[in-house]
Amino acid sequence: MFLDWLERRIDTFAPFDDERMPPKTVTGFAGFYLKPMRAALAVLFVVALLAGTVEASLYLLMGWFIDLLNTADRATIWADHGLRIMLAAGLVLVVRPITIWLHEILSNQLIVPQATNQIRWRTHLYTLGHSLSYFQADFAGRLANRVVQVGPAVRELAVVFIDTLLYVAIYAVTAIGLFGSISLWLALPVVLWVVAYAALTRWFVPRARTRSLATADTRSALIGRIVDSYTNILTVKLFARDREERAAVRDAVDVHTKAYLRQFRLVSSTTTLLGILNSMLVVSTAGVCLALWQRGGMTTGEAAAGLALVLRLMAMSGWVMQTVRGIFENVGVIQESMQTISRPHGIVDRPNAATLAVTGGDIRFEDVSFHYGRGDASIIERLNLHIRAAEKVGLVGVSGAGKTTITALLLRLHDLESGHILVDGQDIAGVTQGSLRSAIAMVTQDTSLLHRSIRDNIAYGRPDATLEEVTHAARLAEADGFIRDLVDHKGRRGYDAQVGERGVKLSGGQRQRIAIARVILKDAPILILDEATSALDSQVEAAIQESLDTLMQGKTVLAIAHRLSTIAALDRLIVIDAGRIVEEGSHAELIRSGGLYARLWERQSGGFLGDASPSFEDAAE
Repeated sequence: MFLDWLERRIDTFAPFDDERMPPKTVTGFAGFYLKPMRAALAVLFVVALLAGTVEASLYLLMGWFIDLLNTADRATIWADHGLRIMLAAGLVLVVRPITIWLHEILSNQLIVPQATNQIRWRTHLYTLGHSLSYFQADFAGRLANRVVQVGPAVRELAVVFIDTLLYVAIYAVTAIGLFGSISLWLALPVVLWVVAYAALTRWFVPRARTRSLATADTRSALIGRIVDSYTNILTVKLFARDREERAAVRDAVDVHTKAYLRQFRLVSSTTTLLGILNSMLVVSTAGVCLALWQRGGMTTGEAAAGLALVLRLMAMSGWVMQTVRGIFENVGVIQESMQTISRPHGIVDRPNAATLAVTGGDIRFEDVSFHYGRGDASIIERLNLHIRAAEKVGLVGVSGAGKTTITALLLRLHDLESGHILVDGQDIAGVTQGSLRSAIAMVTQDTSLLHRSIRDNIAYGRPDATLEEVTHAARLAEADGFIRDLVDHKGRRGYDAQVGERGVKLSGGQRQRIAIARVILKDAPILILDEATSALDSQVEAAIQESLDTLMQGKTVLAIAHRLSTIAALDRLIVIDAGRIVEEGSHAELIRSGGLYARLWERQSGGFLGDASPSFEDAAE
């Protein structure tokens, strides 16, 4: 019961401000995430102080006991010294186990698991708040590695510092106090050793920090490279690039190995110097003890206790140096993770942002301009577009014309360079991102599913949907038939079957039908179809089209398709080139006008507009 109570003192998922950017210094970053457990760390410090004091006192007790055996009368030892012997035994048998037990349960039950995973949880939530471009600019594996590894690194920075350095301080103070009470000459070797050890640590630490950061960075690059190969394994196999991928990973391993070797060269040099320093300490202490003992300046027990303390300091010094190295390895990990995590969010809700209220689905682009940072070349240039409530509009244009960018801007996946986008008169920059995207359902050209069950994927936009609602949406998307035949590697069937990472266990057409079922179930007032049926054969597309027609009733629809026949029946077609509207009207109107759309329609074979199609300027010539 006590352990259960203790384990609940720190809530891994306690509410916090997940929009607040962590500090960019190591101490600030660590303090930011350790703040919820300051009280627990303070208690651990007190217990560690008590435990270290008890441990160090054992050496003093050993000296006292040896002197007692040398001087006490065998016949009356219990009568003369029994109480003190029993108190010493109580310290060893009762107090010491209690302090060890308290230290272990505080560390293992109260702090380590909760602190580690609370930090991971909070860094993950902050990372999720970054914009789409943030994730597109880095390896998913490297991002995940930095979020996962920063939890134990921050925790170790606090716990190991308390445990290790505090113990060494207690032993050093005990040794100096004991020796100083006997003779200042006896305390001198330990004092000089402490000064030299501090100097060695001061020389070692900044170099260890720099090299640890380099090692951590190359490790993340290696993980990112490996994950990139695994994530794109189909492409690797299709293009027979196994050798090149091996070479890329080999290069990353080689760079990481060189960084590791450079780090351990420093460790080897420091350990050698420390060994020399320790040898000088034990020899000089033993020499002073011998001289004082010969002159009657110290007892045999004091000499034994003093030398035992020195030997313990020697043993601990190597451990502490390695621990300090580990601490600064963790500092390197934290610094590396900070490079990823401690960045301002690219797209944020305004203070007191309103919730979008969609009454009809009227959409306006007003003088909208946007580029992806490629010099002065804008993808969208002063775009003005009005899509009336419940109107079905198709965007036409060759690859790179800006069609998908327009939909991304409507979803506020990027902020505008200038202009405004309004939904039912509300500027989307002034509403919460969550409410905006909840009002829009989208089927993308590159359909990827989460590595979860079919049911979870279809219900992703409506997690509270019943199984009956999920299966109904799947039937409308012509997906129910193949779903019921699915079996995953663990024997789960049908809607409980897992789809694999990004849905790799399904064909492109199957993934697209799952995505359509997801949109049908979400039933949002604004619908975006970006090549929604591009992966489907004509028979399946025809079967789904009736469901899509039903789905689009009463909704504002923005559809993109290279295959013009799939959008020809929409209310209005917008022809886009280089981010500008160059023509608009219904399919019949555009054909009658004999303009650019008509020429593109004539040039298509089977209604498909390929990437190699001429630009609209070329078509106009």
